Amino acid sequence: MRSLFRIRKLSAVFIEEGPDKGAVWHFGEPVQEQRALEAGTAWADLSHLEIIAVSGADRLTWLHALTTQHLEKLLPGHWQEALILDAKGHIEFQFTLVDVTETVFLILDPGYIDNLLTYLEKMKFMLRVEVRNASSEFAVLRAPGLMDEIGGPFALIPRSELGEMKAFFSKSAIQVGTWALDAMRVAAGRPRIGFETDHKSIPNELGVLNKSVHMQKGCYRGQETVAKIFNLGNPPRRLVMLHLDGSVVTSPARGTDVYSGENRVGFIGTVARHHELGTIALAVIKRNTAVEAELTIDGVPAIQEVIVPA
Repeated sequence: MRSLFRIRKLSAVFIEEGPDKGAVWHFGEPVQEQRALEAGTAWADLSHLEIIAVSGADRLTWLHALTTQHLEKLLPGHWQEALILDAKGHIEFQFTLVDVTETVFLILDPGYIDNLLTYLEKMKFMLRVEVRNASSEFAVLRAPGLMDEIGGPFALIPRSELGEMKAFFSKSAIQVGTWALDAMRVAAGRPRIGFETDHKSIPNELGVLNKSVHMQKGCYRGQETVAKIFNLGNPPRRLVMLHLDGSVVTSPARGTDVYSGENRVGFIGTVARHHELGTIALAVIKRNTAVEAELTIDGVPAIQEVIVPA
């Protein structure tokens, strides 16, 4: 297995732009990588992600009040996904988090850490919390094991031990890239900030209620919008998975318009090539778009698979 690991490292293809720049895209065998993920015999290097450390006696109650997740009784080592909304319920931040040795670590996509640190510092008031950028101290790996509902299992590793842990994982699992991870994420219908979101996105549109948004907790910023739409109405848009015509070699770019006939009804998010489903994508479209409507993206036909009911 160690020799296989060396061969795969030599054949790695890296991402050249976007939030995952510098991460491994694939090792030339995306089908094998996806099957390994499904079997629980794969790991991935996510050390390009950024990390905020929140310590102090009030860390859990403070984060509970600021986020969409129920965190007051978060168990050590238990990973959760959470959002922070603006006052109108729009999604501002998305992250996974875990409590380790009296510190909560927030793991988020590159590009958001400065704004989130600024916001958290403003919200400390007189509470016993300390916030810092811990990206240079720790890194995250997608650990071997069957995929859970937030895309894990994950492992938080001191950067000084990163090489040792990679070698340990490689003894029993193969390393995979973001191609395989994205294919699994799209197939599971899990949205990613900046891909399936824009400045108008609210949680109700994205299928995250009772997941990263806890529906039985106290007040947080933006909750009024979430609760009002949940109880009294429907969101203006909805997340869908699209099955694209596989006869077309090229894939549409993130942000490409989705059309029903001549009418623009939404935009495409993540596009992935799945080893069983073919070319699939997550898209956000107008709620009243008929479920049976044939959609097109750059002229490529696509059919819907419902995630958020119409």
